[in-house]
Amino acid sequence: MSWRGVIAAYRAFLPVGAKTPIVTLHEGNTPLLFAPRLSKRVAPDAKVYLKCEGLNPTGSFKDRGMTVAISKAVERGAKAVICASTGNTSASAAAYAARAGLACFVLLPKGKIASGKLAQALMSGAQTIAVKGNFDVALDLVRRIAEEHPVAVVNSVNPDRIEGQKTAAFEIVDALGEAPHYHFIPVGNAGNITAYWKGYREYRQAGKCRRLPRMIGFQAAGAAPIFHDEPVARPETVATAIRIGNPASWQAAKVALTQSNGLVDVVTDEEILEAQLWLAVNEGVFVEPASAASVAGLLKCAGRRPHPECPLAAELHASLIPAAPTIVCTVTGHGLKDPDIVARHAMNAVTVRATKESVLKAMGLA
Repeated sequence: MSWRGVIAAYRAFLPVGAKTPIVTLHEGNTPLLFAPRLSKRVAPDAKVYLKCEGLNPTGSFKDRGMTVAISKAVERGAKAVICASTGNTSASAAAYAARAGLACFVLLPKGKIASGKLAQALMSGAQTIAVKGNFDVALDLVRRIAEEHPVAVVNSVNPDRIEGQKTAAFEIVDALGEAPHYHFIPVGNAGNITAYWKGYREYRQAGKCRRLPRMIGFQAAGAAPIFHDEPVARPETVATAIRIGNPASWQAAKVALTQSNGLVDVVTDEEILEAQLWLAVNEGVFVEPASAASVAGLLKCAGRRPHPECPLAAELHASLIPAAPTIVCTVTGHGLKDPDIVARHAMNAVTVRATKESVLKAMGLA
């Protein structure tokens, strides 16, 4: 049968019933792509896979949670939804609200959203409101408004979002036949690392896998509240999707890290952009900067020379991980989500005269 979305595939694991009106864009079923060059950089016998969430309908992992959140909102009689967003949530909420026939209100940090994501929200009919403040300020406003007015919050503070997002862990186990040894993931609002851990635990309880992975989260150095164990008042990073100073799922993420014997570390903007380019050039996978944080973290941990500030590096190089380790890196959103970064940091195309000789010279063939 053709794929019909994560609710149809994993209904038994989700909080939906016979009377739940399913709102779907056939999200999920994203590739778990083996990355041969990345694997070799980690270890001779390593197997590294990329969970390519940028191939969801609106280009990010947010669609998994949004199908459940919007479906449940419709079931409860909601006529409108609201969210705070650095971009991906707004694009997903707007698309699924449009699909359901709901009004959608989006609060955005003024000047802090990638143009590709803003365009998606606007095209789907969302009413976007720029707030003079960061994401954390916008989310606080969303929660206060929802307490006083009949609008459903569809940020990851809504547990229905986490329920939908956990299905990515199900898909990984279904594809591999077992959970990986390690799962590397970007951390912003921390809902995704929370959701993956929930999914892995539920699948093991159901007898679908025998082991659980260590969850390894990476935050941008300028927006790393969990790593520093204190909120960041003015988070800054080129990775707009994880530019968050006070994550809504902070405590749940800490539980996931503790229970999985995992850890959270940081990567610099330079490391993020280097990983983004490396992944595109070497594996043919173009991701937005926030997505590259997981790969940047893996490269930081498993480089030929262990990074002195990386707690996991010593373990990897001391061969304390299993032989032939299986590692999954979630890459959360497509590269076209944030084209402005590429325009600013990528090299410009070579311009030549429109003659064969000029082109061949530029190619190094003349």
